Amino acid sequence: MAASLCHFPPAVSSSSSLFVGSKSRSLLLAVSPFKHFPSKSSISASLPWTRSYAVSNDAAAFSVASPSDLRESPSLGEITRPDFPILRQVVNGFNLVYFDNAATSQKPSSVIKALSEYYELYNSNVHRGVHYLSAKATDAYEEARNKVANFVNAADRREIIFTRNATEAINLVAYSWGALNLRPGDEIVLTIAEHHSSIVPWQIVAKKTGAVLKYVELTKEVPDLDQFKGLLSKNTKLVVAHHVSNVLANLTPITFSGSVLPIDEIVDWSHKVGAKVLVDACQSVPHMVVDVQKLNVDFLVASSHKMCGPTGAGFLYGKINLLSSMPPFLGGGEMITDVFQDYSTYAEPPSRFEAGTPAIAEAIGLGAAIDYLSSIGMEKIHNYEKKLSEYLYYQLSSVPNIHIYGPAPSDTVHRAALCAFNVDNIHPTDIATFLDEQHGVAVRSGHHCAQPLHRALGVNASARASLYFYNTKEEVDTFIQALKDTIEFFTTAA
Repeated sequence: MAASLCHFPPAVSSSSSLFVGSKSRSLLLAVSPFKHFPSKSSISASLPWTRSYAVSNDAAAFSVASPSDLRESPSLGEITRPDFPILRQVVNGFNLVYFDNAATSQKPSSVIKALSEYYELYNSNVHRGVHYLSAKATDAYEEARNKVANFVNAADRREIIFTRNATEAINLVAYSWGALNLRPGDEIVLTIAEHHSSIVPWQIVAKKTGAVLKYVELTKEVPDLDQFKGLLSKNTKLVVAHHVSNVLANLTPITFSGSVLPIDEIVDWSHKVGAKVLVDACQSVPHMVVDVQKLNVDFLVASSHKMCGPTGAGFLYGKINLLSSMPPFLGGGEMITDVFQDYSTYAEPPSRFEAGTPAIAEAIGLGAAIDYLSSIGMEKIHNYEKKLSEYLYYQLSSVPNIHIYGPAPSDTVHRAALCAFNVDNIHPTDIATFLDEQHGVAVRSGHHCAQPLHRALGVNASARASLYFYNTKEEVDTFIQALKDTIEFFTTAA
């Protein structure tokens, strides 16, 4: 989503001045992710691989596993890593550990090849050309739409609109459906944990239409579903909700508990009062099976670049009856039926919402990414990440003076594959900078395009380590050791 909203300037702090321009003595202690083998203590803490623990907010008791127990077969991360050329590089003298996947994922060779083949073999504009290259490009572009529709189980391929990103998809709904349907006094319900891209467009449209924004606050660091239900009324016209938080790592639980976001129930409650539901699925579609018909959502958005596809592409899913009733978002070529001097008639969806030359290569690359993910299996990806995210959470929990945001994993609450955290008296930007320059570990720091959420948590920013299926347990171990070394450096220097 919009990078300009996500930038967090480096902090001016005493710890920053200690780090910049100096070489830490801890450099000698840095651990290479592909040579390090877990210590006995870290093996005994390998909870997802041993699964003998009592859940609490503190580090739990674990059974001890031998190295052979942990190496019975290659993990999904080890199997898929060769498909990602970028992961093989050395950064600042260390093998890259890429833990910034919630911001953007890396691209497999098959996606890079698909982009290259388009430009080398059949680069052409789509839809109206009758020559060979145009026909081939059109077929590949529309086949990508079919792939997206099948991936999220849309009932009709026309329900998939290609956009530049999820941000544009949300703006499309805001300025087309919102401008048409919202009136003074109508209410839009959002959670305080939404991404800026799910907030700002509705702020703008609300000012223009007289609609009112109402926010669901937090309880125990997750959105308060009791408050959510209380906010719904006959005045509610739209509910905007994330599927998985990019900070709190909320993930739908096995049972209704933990005050996370069960989208299917939210949709049911919202529809009973006549409200439509828009779901930000940027952090769920890349990591788990998402079925728009089963969820019964009215609109859903996702970004290509977070699911192994290229940047500059995303999609909007909308129920066909809603899309057919909505006016165009942008005017121009492709989205018309006929143009006269004083008026125009508009094409049916999806063409109505895809004005001008689209991001052809990027859509084809998204299709290739879906092929790649489907070849692995989204259920397999989700199950692997669930174990890896639990391991990350509990290893982080063992680090002194750390606070991890969001609920602890349990038998009923499964976290997404990320942890946002802070360490006492160390700015998260200092942590991220030191991890990169002294250990080759890439994490993100800042407000993660979620400033209202961070204010609700009582902090200005956080550090975030986010995983994908090509990451490994050994990389988590390397990250934890690097983080401990970082904390030691700043603590000792202070």
